[in-house]
Amino acid sequence: MIVVLSQGCAANFGDGEKIARILSQKSEVTFEFPEAKPAHSTRAASFSSKTPANLENAENSASAANPADFSTEKTEAFYLNVCTVKGNAGAMKLLRKAASTFPGVPIYITGCAPKDFREEALRAVPHVQFTSLKELEDSAALPPQPAQSPSSLINARTPDSNKVSRNVLRESPFVGIVNIEEGCLDACAFCSTHLVKGRLHSFAPQTIVDQVQALVDDGCLEIQLTGQDCACYGFDIGTNLAELTQRILTHVNGNYRIRLGMGNPRHVLGYQEALLDCFTDNRIYKFIHIPVQSGSENVLKAMNRRHTARDYATLAHAFTERFRKFTLSTDLIVGYPGETAADFNDTLKLLKETRPTVCNITRFVARPGTVAAHLEPASNQAVPDDIKHERSAILAEAFQQIALENNREWIGDECIVVTEKPGYRAGTTIARNEAYRPVALQGTFPAGQTLRVRITGAEPFALLAEPLA
Repeated sequence: MIVVLSQGCAANFGDGEKIARILSQKSEVTFEFPEAKPAHSTRAASFSSKTPANLENAENSASAANPADFSTEKTEAFYLNVCTVKGNAGAMKLLRKAASTFPGVPIYITGCAPKDFREEALRAVPHVQFTSLKELEDSAALPPQPAQSPSSLINARTPDSNKVSRNVLRESPFVGIVNIEEGCLDACAFCSTHLVKGRLHSFAPQTIVDQVQALVDDGCLEIQLTGQDCACYGFDIGTNLAELTQRILTHVNGNYRIRLGMGNPRHVLGYQEALLDCFTDNRIYKFIHIPVQSGSENVLKAMNRRHTARDYATLAHAFTERFRKFTLSTDLIVGYPGETAADFNDTLKLLKETRPTVCNITRFVARPGTVAAHLEPASNQAVPDDIKHERSAILAEAFQQIALENNREWIGDECIVVTEKPGYRAGTTIARNEAYRPVALQGTFPAGQTLRVRITGAEPFALLAEPLA
């Protein structure tokens, strides 16, 4: 049994599923952390290329990944597909857990693993090894692909770990993650991801269309198009995200909805109207994630973000004014080196102006190897921790009030939802509506069930609903 555990963004989970597909050619694979306990007399159901997950019954597929069924003797290796965007703590916790629970079992680390994390990991677990999706693809002896021009890539069919067959190995039988690109075209001063992922590499549109069709044929109701920066997809091969999305909608038949992944504002501006047109199709979730990071032009310039606060605001208004109850998502960093009270107030004003329903608020932490890591000691611009906490609390309070007001607009509406997972509260189920809002239902429902519901209440982070007969 090989254990594949992913952290972080959808792109990283997509890579984790590719890794699992490769490893399943030689062994059984699970996405759950196994318990170290004596083997049961009944052989554990599991995932492999020969014994795929039961995709017709969500309860069966969940029981197939029950960690209580696994034992130390069956665990061959761990592949930890880590995320260190917000620091090393989460990745190190997972590494220590694997090493202490299963001493002697090989541990391989993939994902966003910059130099400082590798050094820390080796100090904690000297036998840990580092690999990558590309190395695993190469080791699987995949046939080399001939060099192709950007024009030929538009219709290329590239057989690699992106290829999806029926009964494909993935974490959820109803959610298909499709990585459309790797890397980006930016070099943000605070970001360590681009140090690991490098420059933009877009996958061929036809390959992506084929993946989506295979996943839909295999029962996926939600398709997540993801990458480090989906907004610059195709710039290296002569296309863009709007063209890709329309190509999928034109050629992929079936019952599904697409969730578009994160994209930086400056890239979206180049094909804004074409992307807006994509959202007129009900198969696209009315949801977009456009990270602005700050409302201060001074801070954005220091971050080397290459967009303005007005760029973000223009896009935010374009989407929320054209589509009723659209879900706008963004990211904000507080306490960036040199951020003044006036800079912070600009961020607060932008939050209140654009009114996102989802907002990831992060207190700045310097990542070793980044430009921002040298700003604080070099110029004495560090923002004290107590001010960071104060500012993040102010933003969080303002955001939660905005999100609550946005969600209250749904009260009394009837809508179609698809169940996703058990709720955080006992006896509840989380579903998603057409704007990708989480909808909390009282009762236990299997994943992948389509229900008509009435919205009865709202909280900052979810709608409350009751199923209709």
